[in-house]
Parts: sequence; C-alpha cells; structure tokens
Amino acid sequence: TGGHTTEILRLLSCLSESYSPRHYIFADSDKMSEAKIRSFEQKRAETFSSSQFTLDRIPRSREVRQSWISSVVTTLYSILYSIPLTYRLKPDLILCNGPGTCVPVCISAILLGLLGIKRAIIVYVESICRVETLSLSGKILYYFSDYFIVQWPDLKEKYPKSVYLGRIV
Repeated sequence: TGGHTTEILRLLSCLSESYSPRHYIFADSDKMSEAKIRSFEQKRAETFSSSQFTLDRIPRSREVRQSWISSVVTTLYSILYSIPLTYRLKPDLILCNGPGTCVPVCISAILLGLLGIKRAIIVYVESICRVETLSLSGKILYYFSDYFIVQWPDLKEKYPKSVYLGRIV
C-alpha cells in the first residue's frame, strides 16, 4: 500500500518496454494502490504505446496489529488464493519490495517452480525505510529470493547474501 506502491512504481519507471505485460498484485483491502498504478500506467502509455498491464487482488496475508497466530491462518489462505493466480500468470520475474502480500505470491511461484511448471526469478528490494533490520517479508524472502537488494550498507553487513546498490528508490 501507500509507500510500498510508490517505491515499486519508482523502480518500474526505470524498466524498458520489454518488461511487458506487467501484472500488479495487491491486497484486496488496499484502497490506494489501484489508483496509483493506473495513473503510473497511463503516463507510461504515453511513452510506450504497447504498454500492457493487469491488476489482481488477493486476500491480505496479515493486517496491521494482527496477532501472529491468526496471521498464520490468513497467510495460508492467501497462499492458496495465490496459487491459481500465479499458475495463470506464469511470471518470468517477480519484483517485490516488502508488503506482506508479496510473500504468498512468492511462495506460490516457488511451489510452481518445484513442481516443474514454471520457474520465476524473484527479486526482492527491501524498503528504503529499513535501515538497520529487515521487514518481516524480508526476513522470510531473504532465504527464497534469487536476488535480495538492500539500500543501506548496514543491512549488507548483517545479511551477506544481499546486494547493496545504494538508494535506488
């Protein structure tokens, strides 16, 4: 939502038109992201006339202040919901930056890869606001992503698998 959407759209603004179609997946309770994405894509279409994108919503895996116990159940539900969506989209690349919604999508993509259906490259970019510690999504996806990008040198020191590129958003 809000900040994560702004960050991911900044990253996407640097991508060439060969990254098409783009499939945006966000939480069903997210009220802001759709408008931001549509505005971004409308501006992008002025430069790249063949720009294609889709929008999909999935159940939120964890609400703010939700208990850890109940978030296990809601995350499992979100993963089950994500599997057919990921199967239908069969992405080549998943670019994500921290909202809890990315975890079920990445897990479903990993499952499709393990089943030999389609392997997606997962690129996780930790939010710029994470200076000293990883987000919960980052702590989970650190072990499963193909590329794990951090924007602060302290995080690179703590997480050696990560790639430090400086501030990219």
